[in-house]
Amino acid sequence: MLGAIRAAAFRPSIRVFSTTSTRSYSLAKLTLIGNLAKDPEARMTKNEKEYVVYTVATTNYPPPPPDANGGSLVLERRPSTSTFHRVLSFQESSNRYLQTLKKGSKVYVEAGFELRDPEPNADPATPQGQRQIFLRHETLRVISKPKHPEASEGEAEAEESHSF
Repeated sequence: MLGAIRAAAFRPSIRVFSTTSTRSYSLAKLTLIGNLAKDPEARMTKNEKEYVVYTVATTNYPPPPPDANGGSLVLERRPSTSTFHRVLSFQESSNRYLQTLKKGSKVYVEAGFELRDPEPNADPATPQGQRQIFLRHETLRVISKPKHPEASEGEAEAEESHSF
């Protein structure tokens, strides 16, 4: 028994948290909670590899402007703004599922974030001449489905004829 205690006492300690790492990692990830702005769409790269593009709309609710005392006036809230985030998925396992989602679905998305600088000699009016943000799909969870999914005309007629 005493031998086990001595052995434990002379074991090198293991640091659970360290500010110095033997490896240096960096992370660029974006988390979005919003609604699908349109149905996800399958596309092909120049190399004939399938990928899916989907757009998540998020709403920014700015805080109300401060009053003279530094407090907030609840009555004078600035209008909210929407931002549309285009996400690309190259994961074959996810692409089929993504294509089943519908516009208006509330989703939680985690995406890798890549910032590309403009090409040196490109026209600033073209996408190649502007700074671009690329979001690469990592995970998606559906929070809720749309309340009133858009039905095709045939389905809408069928629902009307069978309503009680």
